[in-house]
Amino acid sequence: MTAQLIDGKAIAASVRQDIANAVSNHRAAGRRAPSLAVILVGNDPASEVYVAHKRTDCEQVGFTSIAHDLPANTSQQDLTALIDQLNADDSVDGILLQLPLPAHLNASLLLERINPDKDVDGFHPYNLGRLAQRMPVLRPCTPKGIITLLHSTGVDLHGLDAVVVGASNIVGRPMALELLLAGCTTTVTHRFTKNLEDHVRRADLVVVAVGIPNLVKGEWIKPGAIVIDVGINRTAEGKLIGDVGFAAAAERAAWITPVPGGVGPMTRAGLLENTLQAYENTL
Repeated sequence: MTAQLIDGKAIAASVRQDIANAVSNHRAAGRRAPSLAVILVGNDPASEVYVAHKRTDCEQVGFTSIAHDLPANTSQQDLTALIDQLNADDSVDGILLQLPLPAHLNASLLLERINPDKDVDGFHPYNLGRLAQRMPVLRPCTPKGIITLLHSTGVDLHGLDAVVVGASNIVGRPMALELLLAGCTTTVTHRFTKNLEDHVRRADLVVVAVGIPNLVKGEWIKPGAIVIDVGINRTAEGKLIGDVGFAAAAERAAWITPVPGGVGPMTRAGLLENTLQAYENTL
């Protein structure tokens, strides 16, 4: 292996410490702690794990964590009413609606119902529009965290040929906007892209976020490139692997994120940063 690992766990720990210090300063000045309301609908096992982690993160940095665990049959009307209630509550700084939702609920309408100033996931069209116009406020957590990982390498991103594999609303599309903002020449590939291999082979920076194990072959990676693997896939043996063939990619890349321990911790850290920002915007 020649690539240097980008240690998301260590970088996220540093971010959390900075946030905890900021909270301590606010508390010392007589202010209340920042607060995050997390809405969980139903009992999806993965969602329950994610929410538990987020609540633990809040406790570690001194945030107030507000839990709204609702049954799977919660109606659109009742969920809308809860969001309206949290929007109107000045003691709530951030609102997080855990996805995916049960099939009978319209996630898009509910996400748009959240006050953009409290949209700590960064999914509201207002916040995505601000990012597109180079005036970001609350930014989608995974792309935000990836930018922090990239800055940790010390590599100048200006002018790099960046390729994003995957065009989801949560990662791929906002990631492309972040890379444009960082000065990269950015290409987004998706299910209709022809010759994916050709796009990856010329990239100085590759961000892969699809959820297909080993979709991007390690042999495609340009020597000296930066590889950010967002995918988390569980093998039949229970091992977690990414969307990139790690072993071969690590022989060619200059920098690479591991799976697990790369992007995941920074997504959670980005949520905490957004919550602190939403809180400080009200002071």
